[in-house]
Amino acid sequence: MTDPAAAVAGAGVDEDSSDLDQLYEFGERLNEAKDKSQNVEDYKGVIRAAKGSIKAKQLAAQLIPRFFKFFPELSDEAVYAHLDLCEEEELGVRVQAIRGLPLFCKDNPEYVAKIVDILAQLLMADENVERDAVQKALMSLLRQDVGDSLSALFKHVSCQASVDEGPEDTIRDMVLAFIKDKVFPLKAELLKPQEQMERHITDLIKKSLQDVTSEEFKMFMQFLKSLSIFGDKAPAKHIQELVKITEEQADLDAQFDVSDIEHIERFLTCISLAIPFFVRGGSNSNFLTYVAKHILPVFDKLPEKRKLGLLKNLAESSPYTTPQDSRQILPLIVQLLKAPNATNSLCGFKVVTGQPSDRLGEDFSDLYKEFMERLTCVEELTRATMKKLTQGMDGHNKAMAIAKSDEEKLEIKTEKHNATIGLRTCNNILAMTQPLHTKSPSFIGDKRINLSWKDATKSSATSDGGKRSASATNGSNSAAAKRGRGAGDVQNQLINRALEGVAYGGVRGGRGRGRGWGGGDRGRGRGRGRGYW
Repeated sequence: MTDPAAAVAGAGVDEDSSDLDQLYEFGERLNEAKDKSQNVEDYKGVIRAAKGSIKAKQLAAQLIPRFFKFFPELSDEAVYAHLDLCEEEELGVRVQAIRGLPLFCKDNPEYVAKIVDILAQLLMADENVERDAVQKALMSLLRQDVGDSLSALFKHVSCQASVDEGPEDTIRDMVLAFIKDKVFPLKAELLKPQEQMERHITDLIKKSLQDVTSEEFKMFMQFLKSLSIFGDKAPAKHIQELVKITEEQADLDAQFDVSDIEHIERFLTCISLAIPFFVRGGSNSNFLTYVAKHILPVFDKLPEKRKLGLLKNLAESSPYTTPQDSRQILPLIVQLLKAPNATNSLCGFKVVTGQPSDRLGEDFSDLYKEFMERLTCVEELTRATMKKLTQGMDGHNKAMAIAKSDEEKLEIKTEKHNATIGLRTCNNILAMTQPLHTKSPSFIGDKRINLSWKDATKSSATSDGGKRSASATNGSNSAAAKRGRGAGDVQNQLINRALEGVAYGGVRGGRGRGRGWGGGDRGRGRGRGRGYW
């Protein structure tokens, strides 16, 4: 007696085999036809096969995109059937369908953006082989049409965050990872024509920066710096464009809130990233104006770690500061110098001064006296600190000799390293304060002082056996040499001008900053649905 279940199963196998044979016939006729557009029924049969057996679906995933261009009247039906195959339960069917997606665009470039958008969503695939197929399909489309492909990808990067982590956020993270790992390393190959496509991806990145984390922002800035349009031969306006990007991310239009740690961290990150652009001629004026107007007046309320970070960034920026900005910020810096019976202090700052003001005839002797008292107090504290650090060095050496465990040795080594940096800092402070005691101070605006937290740079030897030039020996730069004799009185008045700012309660001028930070109209980037840190 025949088993009914077996009979049904056998009938199903025969039916599947029949459907597969018919699908092969459709494919053969389409392949052999000279005018394939006449074989409409055959192509319809191929589309229907997407609903058939697993093997039929796998074959349909190859045939649908292969003959897609010949039947524009069936384009929607064909695409929807193929997308269903991309969501099949059977892994083999999904992978085959994903591999076929770029073929839709081969002769129909208008589909590139749509297919890239679909592939971006498929980056969420759990299976490695499936995700690999998605990435390869995306790379194929990037090579075919890099402009439209990048535009479609970056739409996911700049999407708005949901209150709770949702699929959109996951897709965004996967797309960002793909761009970082697959697109950025191949920029020389993909971004062609170079100038046009570098500008295109720059604009896409700038639009995406309304809501990024700290690490994402650093990644984008690192990539932008690597582009030829921002390279060594880049015009000044391109360097200033990079500065502008960091300014916008730093939220320089926002009122500063000393309790808003996230904004403080963002500001410090942005000015730090901008320093290399200052070196190349970009303006730090907007950053320094914000510091003078919003941050230095509440400096004592900053967390200690943030104080140090701010001063480091100011010190690195100072050689590239304009005279006007120097005059604006110097009075506030002077107030940070420790004075007798005062509690505030400054660990070090490169002094850069501007040109004489129109008040050179006034008497600022009292203010100059106060400045000298502050300067002397700083020097006394510095020498006392140097003495302690020097004595501590002997202790570190003895402790290292008797240390047994690696943990102890590492701790001692760290303490010794910190002490070395401390001594370097103290030497810098004394080197910078010494010229300010003279009747005609020689201000430090050159690069003789190597910042204590930076590795010392080797000075290049000259042709006469490595002797330093006279200007390097006496501590004056070329600009100071040009000023020559008779400039002493002018320089002396520059301190007076700075101290005048102290007497009149700080800095005047600067741009108004009316709009508060965290406005909902700025998207996640300022309401920060996605935390910056």
